[in-house]
Amino acid sequence: MSHVETYPVDGTCVFCRIVAGQLPCFKLCEDDDTIAFMDINPVAPGHALAVAKGHWPTVDVIPGDVLASVARTAQRVARAVGTVLKPEGINLVQSNGPGAAQSVPHLHVHILPRHREDGVLLNWALVAGDRAAVEAVYQRIKAAL
Repeated sequence: MSHVETYPVDGTCVFCRIVAGQLPCFKLCEDDDTIAFMDINPVAPGHALAVAKGHWPTVDVIPGDVLASVARTAQRVARAVGTVLKPEGINLVQSNGPGAAQSVPHLHVHILPRHREDGVLLNWALVAGDRAAVEAVYQRIKAAL
């Protein structure tokens, strides 16, 4: 189901302004609920964004069907990036809120072509967690579901 007639808009949001055609972009593709374009502050060549057309700031408030559309668009762009640029890997990054370094409070997924020695700081070291602490948080989250 498309939300194109009813999606929320924030006139001060840079992504809402791109969706409305008020700001230019290097548009890769578009459908009823999403738009994909090149990031103009790229971490790496080929860095692109898959963006919800509606102004939903974070994953907890976007309708599930629109989130699924964003995921499909990110997959489509990631396939094209992989075909054209042949990176060693691709990260899909979706951040929520200032604590996660979300740069624009409008739901979007970064498509980041990666190479092992590219110097992009995104991955973290694997450190075994305290199982009792993991279980305690698990119980609380499971109860909320």
